[in-house]
Amino acid sequence: MFNEISLRLRRAIEIAKSLGYDCEDVSSREFYSYMTGETVSGDRITLEEVLRSDFLTLHEVIEISELKKKGIPINEVTTVNCPLKTTYEAHMTAVEYEIKYALKREDLTYVKLRLMHMREWLEDENIPKELTPKLKLMVEKLSNLL
Repeated sequence: MFNEISLRLRRAIEIAKSLGYDCEDVSSREFYSYMTGETVSGDRITLEEVLRSDFLTLHEVIEISELKKKGIPINEVTTVNCPLKTTYEAHMTAVEYEIKYALKREDLTYVKLRLMHMREWLEDENIPKELTPKLKLMVEKLSNLL
C-alpha cells in the first residue's frame, strides 16, 4: 500500500509544481494517516478513491502541504485538532489548484462536478463565515468560465 501511495504522491507533487504550486514534502505515512483519520464533518472519501484520481490526490497533497506550511502536524487527528478556519483555507487552496489542473486537462465534466460540490459547500454549517465570500467568489468565477 505504501509503495502505491509513494508513487501517487510523487505524481501529485510533480503536477502541483507544474501548476506553479510550492509543495511541501508529504510522506506516505502522513498521507495515509491524514486520509484514514478522523474528520470534523464525518464526510469520508476512501483512500482508495483518492488514489484512483489524479485530481483528488493532487487536492489532498496540496491540502496537507498548506497545513504543513502553517506548522500543523499531519496525522490521524489533524482535521479534528486543527482550527476549522485553517482546515477550510487549506481545502479551498487545494480546490483552486485541483480546478486549475482539471481545466489544463480540459476535463469540463470534472470541473462541473466540482462546481456542484462547491455550491453544496456554501450550505456547510462548519464553514467559517469569514470564508463564505471567498467560496462564493470561486463559485461565481467558475460559473462564468463555464
